[in-house]
Amino acid sequence: MEKMTQDPSEWFDGRARVMFVHAHPDDETITTGGTLAALAEAGREPLLVTLTRGEQGEVVAGPLEALVAAHGLAVARQNELRTALGMLGIERHAFLGVEPARADGLSPAIYEDSGMQWGDDGRAIPDPAAGPDALTSVPAVEVLNDLLAAAYRAGAQGIVSYDDGGGYGHPDHVLAHRVARAVAQALELPFWEIVPAGSMEPARSDSDVSPGSADIPESGDGRGRVEAHDVSPWVDRKVAALRAHATQLTVDRGDIVHVGGQREPIGGIEAFRRR
Repeated sequence: MEKMTQDPSEWFDGRARVMFVHAHPDDETITTGGTLAALAEAGREPLLVTLTRGEQGEVVAGPLEALVAAHGLAVARQNELRTALGMLGIERHAFLGVEPARADGLSPAIYEDSGMQWGDDGRAIPDPAAGPDALTSVPAVEVLNDLLAAAYRAGAQGIVSYDDGGGYGHPDHVLAHRVARAVAQALELPFWEIVPAGSMEPARSDSDVSPGSADIPESGDGRGRVEAHDVSPWVDRKVAALRAHATQLTVDRGDIVHVGGQREPIGGIEAFRRR
């Protein structure tokens, strides 16, 4: 059982230097934007590693389509990410394959978005047309070594990424989980997986449990425990960062509207399960 807290100094067992591993620009804001903004404001030292530049993303219909056609989606999304991180206050960021997120002795590399298709069950599945430079096509050991270098150089004290299903199943998200968790194990660091919004069970109404707490089975060393972050004071900054990712989404009142029309509430709680 874990009580919700609004104090960033208590999050992630009080560890100041936590490395967040995300697959594409915008993922960091959609799933962990409030937490990142709070940590930065509190003087913690979060590091964001983005694995790809989101080259295969769809583009919101409208005037941005012409901009993307002229300059390329990768350039647009890198610029959007830079703006979003400014809104969140994040100063430490690296793309995987580029120093400081590149293994010693190797030339810089660009890992490309693997793309995806929608499966019959509504979850993402691999795109058979993924190219040889796609994140899921290159040897996983290369990706792993680059992320290991990033964590080591940053002095990471913990690692955050997706659950083993990659959230909604995108192959880049699934691989992000695998390599991030492997790095955590190699460096003997705690690993927290992002709990998808809406998947936490409400707590009992016992007097000793705060509103928004959750009943979560856990082991003696804390594995399985969910910590819920009340990020409501930082939602405005999260929304500003979301608006920066204009090729990928729009914000309609309290919802994210994705390119395909799917709506996702912008909540004031972000939760993480320790593994």
